[in-house]
Amino acid sequence: MATVACDGQTVREINAEIKRLSAAGEKEITVTDPGARHNLGVAVLQDTRLRFEGSVGYYCAGMIDGPTVEVSGSAGWGLAESMKGGHVVVHGNAGNGAAAAIRGGTVVIHGDAAARLGVALKGGTVLVGGNSGYMAGFMGQQGKLIVCGNTGEAFADSMYETVCFVGGEIKELGNDAVVEEPDEEDRAFLSSTLETHLPGKSIDGFRKIVAGRKLWTFDKKERALWREAL
Repeated sequence: MATVACDGQTVREINAEIKRLSAAGEKEITVTDPGARHNLGVAVLQDTRLRFEGSVGYYCAGMIDGPTVEVSGSAGWGLAESMKGGHVVVHGNAGNGAAAAIRGGTVVIHGDAAARLGVALKGGTVLVGGNSGYMAGFMGQQGKLIVCGNTGEAFADSMYETVCFVGGEIKELGNDAVVEEPDEEDRAFLSSTLETHLPGKSIDGFRKIVAGRKLWTFDKKERALWREAL
């Protein structure tokens, strides 16, 4: 196991050392005293386990494809933005836009997530153990979004084929979002996912939210519907 100490180093130097070690085949890298620095652990493409001992700033683990990234504290906005593959786990809370536009992999936030969680989601799974802020799942195209607690306003607004699950209260559904009862396949997915990442969480009471598909295509005869959506 290798260690990267952040004290006295710039973000560029820290990331360069992480990439050097991962490219050399190092399978476990611990980063000490990250000090909530921004842009740490970005664009790592190797199957490396990268652990940050402390909180990180914005855009941590952005554009990664392959590693497992663990943050022992909290994360700023843009966590795992545009991730293609891998696993990101935050033991605290996450700021705005966590898991935005990810294409694959898994993002797990043990605490709460702020606004715009999983916007433009294109694949993968996003799991929040606590609550989420407003506009979570906005314009989600594919993938799964799970919030174990409560959500803010405009949840699942203008989605395509992303499927959401909520265990708590939904303050307000977004445009074209509809609630369904999870079927047996959904319940099996929820049970497996929670048991893997948040053992002890019950799937009881979870609701499924999908697109009503009214906004998928524009029809000039439905201009009033589109004006209402805007």
